[in-house]
Amino acid sequence: MIRYYAKEEGKLKELEEPEVSCWVNISPPFSHEELEEVAMQFDVPLDFLTDSLDIDERSRYEREDDVRLIVVNTPILNEAEEENDAIYITVPIGIIITIEHVITITSYENPVLQLFLDDKVKNFTPADDSSFVLQIMEQNVYRFLTCLKKLNLKRNLIEQELYDSSRNKELKQLLSIEKSLVYFVNTLSANELLKMKMKRTDFLHIRDDEDKSDLFEDIIIDNSQALEMANVYTNILNGTMDAYGSIISNNLNITIRRLTLITIILMVPTLVASFYGMNVPLPLEGKGYAIYIIVALSVGMSLLVAWYFQRKRLF
Repeated sequence: MIRYYAKEEGKLKELEEPEVSCWVNISPPFSHEELEEVAMQFDVPLDFLTDSLDIDERSRYEREDDVRLIVVNTPILNEAEEENDAIYITVPIGIIITIEHVITITSYENPVLQLFLDDKVKNFTPADDSSFVLQIMEQNVYRFLTCLKKLNLKRNLIEQELYDSSRNKELKQLLSIEKSLVYFVNTLSANELLKMKMKRTDFLHIRDDEDKSDLFEDIIIDNSQALEMANVYTNILNGTMDAYGSIISNNLNITIRRLTLITIILMVPTLVASFYGMNVPLPLEGKGYAIYIIVALSVGMSLLVAWYFQRKRLF
């Protein structure tokens, strides 16, 4: 689906045909033939479009003549999420800057671009390509921060459930969060490297614009903060899972010890009964009250052994 947008009187308006300085947004569904037509119509390399659709594409930038490509990764909910899959995955957004247009392309419905389509981002205009690209990067960082907070909240709730139960369900949920955080750490690291390179090479041609340079610097700082948060949450989660594994192992040892002590206590009556089951002469044999004495002796010896274990704090 290829759509064209421009700002008119402060509001985003969809156009029937592309105009100078408009925003061209390519979102699914679309065919390879349509991408070829876009490449010819706007005179951009076809691989700029196709590379942005590869889910494993790393964050990078590239220039060919007067056309510039920026690939930046962003988090989205994993719609094919299974029990042990990551909650969030990261997918690339391709931003192509030509002399007259800004083209964005993604292979998934993207919440970052949706904010612009819903006109929820203040003061953005497709006519100012460098400012538009910076705002996309800014909203992308905010999206990471929001997802990280949601993951951390979910982790806290699961930890509370783990205190009251020992089910595998909670552990699988923690594993899904851990996978999401791994995606975030790798993506944020790549995005940070991309932005540092873009700043150093002045890829957006904003070095002489103090406001845009300051905004770009703030975006880099926010990206570093998101990366640090992702690393902290990952370390906390790893520590939580290690601690919970130790707790489960310790509880298992305690349970086995108690069962062993109970077995020893129950062995005493069995031992006494075994003696009186032998086919040899024994004390009190043939007496009618012998059974009561034997039972009392067995119970007494069992209580004595239990008292000893209790005194040694083995229970």
